[in-house]
Amino acid sequence: MLQAIKFSKGNLEILDQLQLPFVEEYIPIRTTEDGWHAIKDMKVRGAPAIAIVAMLALAAELTSAVNSDNLSQSPEEVCQYIRDKLAYLVTSRPTAVNLADAARKLEAVVISRTKAPGSTGSEVAAAFIQAAEDMMGKDLEDNKRIGHNGAEWIATHAAKPGNSEVAVLTHCNTGSLATSGYGTALGVVRSLASKKILRHAYCTETRPYNQGSRLTAFELVHDKIPATLITDSMAAALLADTKVGVNAIVVGADRVAANGDTANKIGTYALAVLAKYHGVKFLVAAPLTTIDMATKSGEDIIIEQRAASEVTSIKGPCAGSEATDQITIETVKIAAPGINVWNPAFDITPASLIDGIITEVGVVEKGSDGQYHLGGLFDGSTF
Repeated sequence: MLQAIKFSKGNLEILDQLQLPFVEEYIPIRTTEDGWHAIKDMKVRGAPAIAIVAMLALAAELTSAVNSDNLSQSPEEVCQYIRDKLAYLVTSRPTAVNLADAARKLEAVVISRTKAPGSTGSEVAAAFIQAAEDMMGKDLEDNKRIGHNGAEWIATHAAKPGNSEVAVLTHCNTGSLATSGYGTALGVVRSLASKKILRHAYCTETRPYNQGSRLTAFELVHDKIPATLITDSMAAALLADTKVGVNAIVVGADRVAANGDTANKIGTYALAVLAKYHGVKFLVAAPLTTIDMATKSGEDIIIEQRAASEVTSIKGPCAGSEATDQITIETVKIAAPGINVWNPAFDITPASLIDGIITEVGVVEKGSDGQYHLGGLFDGSTF
């Protein structure tokens, strides 16, 4: 399995996703500033991975401070230092809720440790570091449960009578590169493959940043999963082709509102509309940390606007250079100079278009009233 995040004894390295699939290079993240820029520049992306790298970046910085004896022994000072760094890290990507959720949870751990009788600055730092490491391990376990739950649901609800094998379309990258490992939506694809019921996987190119053609395709080839790449504009024709017979579309999420409205990579909404028209099941795969009960609906989700250059240019090696040991990534302009650009990173898919939300505790479907009741995921009443 691909490992995009490596953390051991306070040393953090991430696989630079801007250079994939042509160059596999791990880069060190030593400070919160390193982590902030890696997230903002999309060297790491995917809501779960963003949260994990942010927390581990601060853990790496704290480990260095402890080892060099540069950490205050005042628990209150260390607590405030951590809180300030967490607030800074949250500003790197505003749409994905996992980052803010992780910061909130680890801040609570630090405050609790600070208030403990006889606590020291080093103990406060150690509590944060341990919590960050535990978060990475839990994410991997949750992803595998999401994969299993989604595969079981698709096999039961999306497979055609007399044919247990299914074809699935996915969008953007939601695999090992977007998480601590295995993945959410791509984890469902992996689970279907492991259960021998995946006939074929299809992945979109995912313009403008090509996370599908660069990253998802990279993972599918790496795992030897039968798969085909399409451009985003081919999805309608693919779903209409009865010979292809796509059974389900599975996507990830950067934030799921309390009513089930979902923010995900731009283009997700279009796929949901197409799925509804063609009678194809549309599923969102997301851990509970992505469900934001404080956000009532998609109207309340901030959509990140990104640079025009992501639309007007494209990166990659020159043709033929990938066959050599000296690969140089170049940027090529593909749009008319001076044209205006609108580049939202995400769009909102209404809950009405979503057939199920796959989580680590099960697949949530709409209630008898046609609405999602996601609060039950947290109080145990849904399952």
